[in-house]
Amino acid sequence: MSDPGNNAGHADRSLGQLVATATAEMSALVHDEIALAKAEVRQDVKRGVTGSVVIIVAGVLLLFSIPVLSFAAAYGIHNLGLGLAWSFLIVGGAFILLGVLFALFAVAKFKKVKPPEKSIASARQTAAVLQGVKPHPRPVVPAGARRPAVSGSTLAGTGTEKAPGGDKPSGVARSSA
Repeated sequence: MSDPGNNAGHADRSLGQLVATATAEMSALVHDEIALAKAEVRQDVKRGVTGSVVIIVAGVLLLFSIPVLSFAAAYGIHNLGLGLAWSFLIVGGAFILLGVLFALFAVAKFKKVKPPEKSIASARQTAAVLQGVKPHPRPVVPAGARRPAVSGSTLAGTGTEKAPGGDKPSGVARSSA
């Protein structure tokens, strides 16, 4: 294993160059990570779309099979000796019974749905805390006056603030020469 400090090319580089190199490498690493994430998301989206299309096709095929199977069941019952009308009534009644059972199951599941109590309590607590907070007063600046410079601003006092009604900087003088 080699010692990183023994490389001849790295020994005569300044601290600034090392920091610049590290910054460039970190930037490249971040860009590569973003590109990798985009590629993974793109691949997952393609898989999701493909899966969705296959599920839709399967659903359509199953939907088309219901009438065929219904007729087959009715004619199968008819072959057992019942009249054709009674056979279709039995199949129709079975579908109605299944529909009612599914509806009762759905109603039972809907009754178990409750409001998000923890979220509501948290929102109420946040609202109670925010009711006691007063906004910071902002100074009123007359229309003709310049805005006060914000501390830490690089533009403070440079004369590059914009005039109240236009896009031209107020500190720039024009010559007519």
